[in-house]
Amino acid sequence: MFMNQRTSVVYSLLADYVRSPSLRHMREQRSVAKLALEIVTRLDQDSSIWKKWEGPRDKVLASAIECWIPKDDMLAFLNGLPGPALTMTDLEQRMKAMIEEEYLGDPEPKLEAECLAIYQAEKEAGTEMPAIIGRLADYVGAQWQRLRDEERAEAERRSEAARLERERRLLSYADCPWTQIKGSKYFYCRKNSRVFQLKPNSDKSLTLYRVQEVDDTASGDMIGRYRSRGDASKVVAKAAYEPDPFR
Repeated sequence: MFMNQRTSVVYSLLADYVRSPSLRHMREQRSVAKLALEIVTRLDQDSSIWKKWEGPRDKVLASAIECWIPKDDMLAFLNGLPGPALTMTDLEQRMKAMIEEEYLGDPEPKLEAECLAIYQAEKEAGTEMPAIIGRLADYVGAQWQRLRDEERAEAERRSEAARLERERRLLSYADCPWTQIKGSKYFYCRKNSRVFQLKPNSDKSLTLYRVQEVDDTASGDMIGRYRSRGDASKVVAKAAYEPDPFR
């Protein structure tokens, strides 16, 4: 099949990318973003405003941008590659453009100490920069999922702690917003020492009741049907202060 030069460039980069043995790696947003940057860089090389970043410099920096490599060392390595001499400003502004304009991920602060320790150990062992970058990139990729899992677990822990606090307030007769105590099918809230219950319906609406206790089996006085907890809350704000009993 005939391919012009631009198509051939894209084909070559895609062919290299799909050779990865890891399907997970191929699907990662960061990996796809780096591939997109490389394609755009190769196609638009002649018209790029970044004149000092020809050859492998852009590719090297893009692969290292999440790795927390000391800037002095990165600058020295890049200046050892073909091209005009780079200054620290060149390096910092190119990194900024890659992160803000080309949507590459910036370094994860939680991994800074770990990455710098790995970098220093490899440097002292005499490992060359491309190999260090490769090891750090693999490490960051593996740790990224761990950090996301930890953040998700922490968010779930905070959510459960907040739910337990609402449950404690509800069962101790203190006013509290809508909450679903463990094992219950319904939502309850207490306002002005009165208890209100929300039961979900098959059409996704909610039926609001005034009840005497937090108990799914207890009967109560029906107040109305509402589309959301927000709509029901507006009614509760008034019903809680109506003459007792509210009808």
